[in-house]
Amino acid sequence: MSKITINNKDVDLSGVDPNTPLLWALRDTLGLVGTKFGCGIAQCGACTVLMNGQAIRSCQARIGQIKDANITTIEGLADDEGKLTPLQQAWIDHDVPQCGYCQAGQIMSATALLNKNANPSKDDIDAAMSGNICRCGTYTRIVAAIESAAAQSNGGDAS
Repeated sequence: MSKITINNKDVDLSGVDPNTPLLWALRDTLGLVGTKFGCGIAQCGACTVLMNGQAIRSCQARIGQIKDANITTIEGLADDEGKLTPLQQAWIDHDVPQCGYCQAGQIMSATALLNKNANPSKDDIDAAMSGNICRCGTYTRIVAAIESAAAQSNGGDAS
């Protein structure tokens, strides 16, 4: 197995069956339970993590297929002192979560978007987030939080 880094720590998953989805290795082997199981067929986005900066569905990524990857989960976004990213803080400021189940995947998809496009338009946000389902329907607040985080990162007003 090639090197896998999860949340800036090298991990050894050599004892995990190579057909195991990354989602279950994260949750069951490593105890990183922020990444949620939703549908199991890469349609809802609850299991979204970043692999080398790109949003992926961890329910479909098999451990044996991951080579020299840098994986970031929701647990790996805040810094070592627990300081939240501007996006995470915007999520709180805009009171985005309702039930909260999908929110880790939503934040990871939004993080990938902002990493790629620091100043996304509403159409960019809608396109990037279209694969993430929120059963509570907090889409308006999700967009507002992303816009706020982008504005803050670009020196604008974060409110």
